[in-house]
Amino acid sequence: MRSKIKSSIRESLLALKIEAEDIVVEHPADITLGDYSTNVAMALAKNLKTNPKDLAQKIVDEINKNIPIEVEKVEAVGGFINFYLNKYFFKDSIKKILDDKNFGINDHYAHKKIMIEYTQPNPFKPFHIGHLMSNAIGESISRLIEYSGAETSRANYQGDVGPHIAKAIYGLFQDTKLQEKSGSHNLQATNIGEAYIFGAQTYETDENAKKEIDEINKKVYARSDERINEIYDWGFKVTMEAFEDIYKILGTKFDFYFLESQMTTIGENVVKENLGKIFEKSDNAIVFKGEEHDAKLHTRVFITSQGLPTYETKELGLTIEKFKTKPDMDLSIVITATEQMDYMKVVAKAISLIHPEYEKKMRHITHGMMRFADGKMSSRTGNVVTGESLMHDTRTLILEKIKDRDFTDTEKEKVANAVSVSAIKYGILKQAVSGNIIFDLKQATSFEGDSGPYLQYSYARARSLLKKGEQEGLVPNFDNLPKETTELEKMLYRFGEVVLRSVEEFEPHYIANYLIEIARAFNTFYGSTQIINKDDITTPYKLAMTEAFSMVMKKGLYLLGIEAPEKM
Repeated sequence: MRSKIKSSIRESLLALKIEAEDIVVEHPADITLGDYSTNVAMALAKNLKTNPKDLAQKIVDEINKNIPIEVEKVEAVGGFINFYLNKYFFKDSIKKILDDKNFGINDHYAHKKIMIEYTQPNPFKPFHIGHLMSNAIGESISRLIEYSGAETSRANYQGDVGPHIAKAIYGLFQDTKLQEKSGSHNLQATNIGEAYIFGAQTYETDENAKKEIDEINKKVYARSDERINEIYDWGFKVTMEAFEDIYKILGTKFDFYFLESQMTTIGENVVKENLGKIFEKSDNAIVFKGEEHDAKLHTRVFITSQGLPTYETKELGLTIEKFKTKPDMDLSIVITATEQMDYMKVVAKAISLIHPEYEKKMRHITHGMMRFADGKMSSRTGNVVTGESLMHDTRTLILEKIKDRDFTDTEKEKVANAVSVSAIKYGILKQAVSGNIIFDLKQATSFEGDSGPYLQYSYARARSLLKKGEQEGLVPNFDNLPKETTELEKMLYRFGEVVLRSVEEFEPHYIANYLIEIARAFNTFYGSTQIINKDDITTPYKLAMTEAFSMVMKKGLYLLGIEAPEKM
């Protein structure tokens, strides 16, 4: 429809002997001002030395000579031109939603092979809220890319070596009760997380403990101590199993797992092979001088003066290993927190000099931080909100809210799981990826307003209405249309446009915001209209609208990584 309107504007301009390179057609922020609007008269008036209001009217007069069949009227308002679509367009759009299983799908990444790396929790450490953010964003972007025709691989990169493991093992040595292996792997992983927190705190405050932890770290790398090896093998296994349980709850299944220990040698070899070409020696260290290639970059150490590889070297190895794993990959996307942006730019530049063919195949997406009312929680303190504890607290609150519903215990558990994940994911995804989040648990779990549960509740309400209609022998059809077009109809057909914009910009918040708009429109429609009435000849069409809403809402929730419960 947007293309048709653009063509109509362009033809009218040609009739007026006016050329325009770019014609912008958008949806007005105020739905009463039409379904599409253009500022083309405002954009052209200055160069043409004419009044934009007069030019807009001239363009409208030309459009009206050959108006698109779907357009009811065109109006010039000031220097803007507003297009109002007719009710038959909206009827056809509702019908298309019901008939076309692929409604909303696009071919933006058709035949492309894309790998997306996200979540990245480290064994021996708690699954923190940053991992939760990365997972929500990464899973949603993965689904958007799949929806746009790509063959998508999900990857997870995890630190299976490093000081964090030594800190956890030190903590386990200090409190042997935390080494208890009789409980579930989740309980054992929780104990290891407590040991890590203790070790991390002690490392900062006790010089002797710091030395001991540094020694443990060397032995972990060398695998030279049988006792440490035994604890390491057990700890790695149970924490990775615990992560898998979390992924299952969040609706993620990874295709590839890359481990830091395996990337180290690959990266080291690449750095040494390119010493004197890409990398150079500086104070016995090996560095890459990014500023020599781009003024916005800086120097990063890839191998320290002690001969130890840095994160940069491991990231270099990881990228090369990804392209080796998927040699025909068209795009490699990595999602991390914003604070890793600058060093990742330097690494990407170094990689592009070694492998120029990768330069346009790498994309780094960064997300902000999640904060609570009392500020950011630190993983170095005992006062830490882990991703797992946030999920637990949210689920507990939802269970309390639905305790009086007429559900079986099994149904309550299922609904609580789906709704708690929705509360968290929507809280993360409702704003631009790069922004920081103030997470309000009470607001996030509300069944009304700007929340994931509100979206799910709206979907469940629509499904309940459709079931009731079916029981009364009423089914959707398009024979009789109401006199007035609703806001809901004016929103539903836009779903495909929103999906395309979301995938083009890697921004799921467009979907989240759109779903809130259609949920509000549906609930307004529900509150002001008797949808099911056997004596009303427009009831079947109202049911068609309700079904279209439920289908779009379910697809949209899926793209956010959120389930759509039939009952709530």
